[in-house]
Formats: sequence, structure tokens, C-alpha cells
Amino acid sequence: MKILAVCIGSAERLPGKSYKTGIYKHPISGSVLIDSEGLVGDAICNRKHHGGVDQAVYLEGSLTLDWWSTELGRPVEPGAFGENIVIGGLDNSIVSVGDRFIACDLVLEATSARIPCATFAARMGDPGFVKRYTKAARPGIYCRVIKGGTIAAGIPVEHLPYGGEKVTMPEMIATFGKVLAPRDRDRYLAAPIHYKLRDILNAQAGA
Repeated sequence: MKILAVCIGSAERLPGKSYKTGIYKHPISGSVLIDSEGLVGDAICNRKHHGGVDQAVYLEGSLTLDWWSTELGRPVEPGAFGENIVIGGLDNSIVSVGDRFIACDLVLEATSARIPCATFAARMGDPGFVKRYTKAARPGIYCRVIKGGTIAAGIPVEHLPYGGEKVTMPEMIATFGKVLAPRDRDRYLAAPIHYKLRDILNAQAGA
């Protein structure tokens, strides 16, 4: 595997909307530094739902983007989904929480699935895209930064699967907002999931 594209964006206004978003990402030709908060210079406008230490970097696999290109009948270019990094040869559906991606000094750890929102639907020009994306069960991957580093397109990537019980990206998007059975909740909590989801599941356990 290798990095096919590194993408960053600036704050831009969505057509017909009053707010600005950082979802418009574009590949860059040079290198970029990634620290604990993500790619230096990348715009994150809505800090309530985006960014932060447990979703500092958003990954897409090239095999998943190829699938979407076929599904949509048009090319899905790097950055089109708002992702920061496209990894060649990766299928999002095989990734689990706790999987690590190593590129030179950079170490990323998967924490959660990308959950589609109205901004994403507007970006895609399809009011029904939230349902379509959820049904497809191929969500993008949010990661925390275990170790920062400088990356660029073309750098090799090592994918290290999580050693514990799996919580896959398709499962995460399918169970989003639902009350989990006790055994599934324990399995989720045993994995290095996003801290916001951990708080929700701990609250469920104490209810």
C-alpha cells in the first residue's frame, strides 16, 4: 500500500448555505506535517462535529473510492468526500477500530467510522446521499495520531490490523445512534474507540 493523495482544504461556502465548511479538499503536490490535531493548514470549520484528537485525520481507501465511482457513474477524485489521505489498495470495509497505518514516522490509529451529514449530502449534490452512503456500508475512517510526522503522496503505508476483538467500520455505521446489546457494548469499549462514543456507551452501561 502507498499514499495516493494528501488533501487539504480552506473554508468555503456551500452553494445555498450561510455557513462555511472545510469539506472541499484538494490534493497537494508537496509534503504536509501531521500533528495531534491533524494536517497543518487544513481548514476545520465545525469543531463540534469535526476534528479533534480522535478524528484528527480522515482516510479513504482507493478501492472504496473506485467502488463509488462505479456506483455514481462518474470519477470520484481524491478529496471529493472531504478526506485527508487516500491509501492505494485499501478497502474501507476491512478496517476495524484499533487498526494502525504507518507511513514513515507517522502512526495513525482508526477510532471511528465517518457518519454522513447534511453538509456531505450538499457537497455531493444529492439530498438522499446520507441514506445512500449509510446503506453502502463503506464508511471512511477517522483516526487519532499516535505519532506525528510529515507525509506526501507516494510514501509506502503499512496496515497493521488490531489484535483484539474486531469492531469494523461497516458495523460502526450500522449501529450509530443505537443502543447496543451488553456483549457488543463491552466489545466496543474494549477497543480504542473515539472518546465521544466511549462516553455514550459508558452512559448506556450506567443507565
